Order: sequence, then structure tokens, then C-alpha cells
Amino acid sequence: MFRKTLLTFLVCGFFATNVVAQDAEAPAKDEPLTLQQLLERVKEGRVTDNSANKKRERQFINERNKRKSMLDNVNRKIGIEEARSERLEATFNANELQLAELEGLLNERLGVFGELFGVVRQVSGETSAQVGSSIISGEITGRLPALDELAKSKGLPKIKELEGLWYALQQEMTAQGEVKTFTGNIVGSDGIAGPAEITRVGPFTAISDNRFLRYAGDGKFVELGRQPPARFMDGADDLLDADSGELTAGVVDPSRGAILDLFLQTPNLSERIGQGGLVGYIIILLGIAGVLLAFERIFRLTLTAKSINQQLESGQPGGDNPLGRVWEAYTNNRTVDVETLELKLDDAILKEMPALERGLSTIKLISGVAPLLGLLGTVTGMILTFQAITLFGTGDPKLMAGGISQALMTTVLGLCVAIPTLLLHSVAASRSREVVQILEEQATGLVAAHAEANKGSK
Repeated sequence: MFRKTLLTFLVCGFFATNVVAQDAEAPAKDEPLTLQQLLERVKEGRVTDNSANKKRERQFINERNKRKSMLDNVNRKIGIEEARSERLEATFNANELQLAELEGLLNERLGVFGELFGVVRQVSGETSAQVGSSIISGEITGRLPALDELAKSKGLPKIKELEGLWYALQQEMTAQGEVKTFTGNIVGSDGIAGPAEITRVGPFTAISDNRFLRYAGDGKFVELGRQPPARFMDGADDLLDADSGELTAGVVDPSRGAILDLFLQTPNLSERIGQGGLVGYIIILLGIAGVLLAFERIFRLTLTAKSINQQLESGQPGGDNPLGRVWEAYTNNRTVDVETLELKLDDAILKEMPALERGLSTIKLISGVAPLLGLLGTVTGMILTFQAITLFGTGDPKLMAGGISQALMTTVLGLCVAIPTLLLHSVAASRSREVVQILEEQATGLVAAHAEANKGSK
């Protein structure tokens, strides 16, 4: 029994030695181990394990002590900061109470002045906004910083600041009633700024070299991209040419530039015509052709009527006019019977009809086709407008209104062509009917005279 226990202990010690002391050299397979060698080997392994364990235990203890020291330092700092926080909190609460007491004392001492200073700051803000956009600031500079500082100030304004506000208001009101010429910076259409003489009409209008200007801020004026119509420019010329103290009619924009901006957005005649597109140009060409043709017909028929009247006054057959040719036909057929003579005269009148009615149908056609083309352009323009509305929606009313305006332009052009051409066609047709009526009257008279003469001879 003892031998079995000893053998088991030795085997366990052998395996323990192999696990703990990994760097120990294994015995050669050829060398057998005695019990004594095996026991020594177990003792050596136990000693090695005890040494390693003690070393690790010392390291752990050292690390634990180090961590404990760091924790103590952190706890000490936390205690210090907590105490400091309590002191700051107490100081803050005390300051809050003192601040509340001081504010109450300030409000008590201010009385009605608190409301007054609020009004001062409000007026300063409104005045700053007005002065910043005023034409007068192009002449009188350096007023905005003081007004902005007073408007944003949270403290009590000083007497000097109040006087500055009063002076700015008085200066603005005085300058609004002046017509003054000064030297200012103007930014031209090429983007280059330069000094030039500027005439200011109160806070409403600025003019320089027959050009209307717009105030752009920072003491600079900008030349309008497109000047107003000529009637406004004439008023500007009269104002620039007027002498000091002279009463003259000028141009004033009471909206301080808004009306001038509307002129920039309003299309002129050429732009209006361009809005009609291809259909609009076709209508204009037809209108020009119709008007020229109508004037040519009226002129020709007027000359024809004049020559006929001269023919009637002379009473002699012949001549280069329709009546002369009708009389010539009567002279050539004087010997025929009444019925034949009447047919001959009718034939002569019919030969004159194409020349008298030439172009009248074309003028009438143009007067009828022009509004139809205008309607065609309007319909196509409305289709494009509704397509744009489908793509971009109805959020911008200007988009829809501008598209409808362009679409209706062709209708306007069609009516502008149709109305004068229709009137000219009526005039030309009446002139033609007058000439034809004279020819028919003369032919009827000749037939009647011929019939009476033949009746008398019988």
C-alpha cells in the first residue's frame, strides 16, 4: 500500500514539474530515472515555483500600493474641487442677490427714464436703417457707426450720444429739403468706380450726366442698367441746367428708387415685339406689307379719280384713264344699235375693273389672317406657360404672369395689324367703288343719249 501511494505521488510530482518548469530539460528517453532522481527533480520544481510565485506576489503588492496612492490623490483633489465648487456657488448666490438688489435700485432711480432710453434705442435702430439706405448718405458719410452703437447699447446713453442722435435726425430732415450737387463715387456699367458730379434731389433722386443713379450703400452710386423713357430724361436735363434758386420742373421718385427699379423690369417696345417670337415677326411683316399695299392702292385710285375728274371737265374722249377708254369704246361703236352699244360699254368697264380692284382682296385677307396668327401665337405661348407651371409649380406668380403676358403679345400684334389694314381696305374699296360708279354712270348716260338719238332719227 505504501509503495503504491509513493509511486502515485512521484508520478504526480513528475507531471507537475513538467507543467511548472517548462524550461527544464527533459531526460533522455534512453536514461531511466531512479526514485531518488525523480524526488530531487520534484524538489527543484517546487523551489522554482515558490520563487516565481513570490516574485509575482511582490509585483502585485507594489502595483496595488501604487494604484492606492493614485486613488488617494484623486480623492484628495475631488475633495478640494468640491470645496471650491461650494465656495463658488456660495459666491454666485451672493452675487445674484447683490445684482438683483442693484437692478432694483437702478430701476428705482431711473424711474421713467428706463422707458425713455428704450425709445431712444428703438429710434436709433430705425434711424440707422433709414440713413443706411438714404441717398443723402452718399454725400454725408460716417453717420452709421454711432447710430448702430447706440441702438445696440444695453447701458445708459450718454448726453453726447443723445445729442448725436438728435443731430443725425435734424441733419437728415434738413438734407431732405435740399437740391445739392456734390462729388461722389459712381460705379459704371463696366463695374469701375470713379468720382463724378452728382445732383441730389432730397432723398428721392440722384442724377449725373443725364443718367439716373441708384444708391448702393457704402457711399457709392450705381448707374441704372437701363434709363427711363425720354420724357423723364428731359426733366433731368432741365434740372441739371437750372440755375441756383431757379424754380424748374424735375423728376422725383417718391418711392426712393422703387419706381426706377420697375422701369428696369418693364420691357420696352423692342422687347415686347421680341416676346411674340416667330409668329410675332410674321404678323409684323404681314402688317407692313398690307399697309404699304393699301397706301399704294389709295394713292393710285386717288390719281385715277383725279384724272377722271379732269376728263369730265374737258368733255373730250380719249386720255390715259378708265373714263377716257370707256368714251373711246363709245366713239368706236357709235353706229351700232343700243343693245350692242350697251354690251360694248359693259365690256369696257369690266376690262377696267381688275386694275381698279387690284390688291384689295389681299389687304382684306391680311386684315383677317393677322388676328388668327395672333391667336395661334397666344395658344402656343399658353401651352408653354402651362408646361412651365407643371415643372416649377405655382409658387412664383411672376412666372405665370410673365408667361401669360408673353403669350398675349401675339394677339396684341395681330389686332394692331388687323385694325389699320381693315380701315385702309375700307378706304381703298370706297375709292374703287367711286371710280366704278362714275364709269357706270357715264356708260349709262352714253347709252341713253345714243338711244334717244336713234329714236329721233327714226
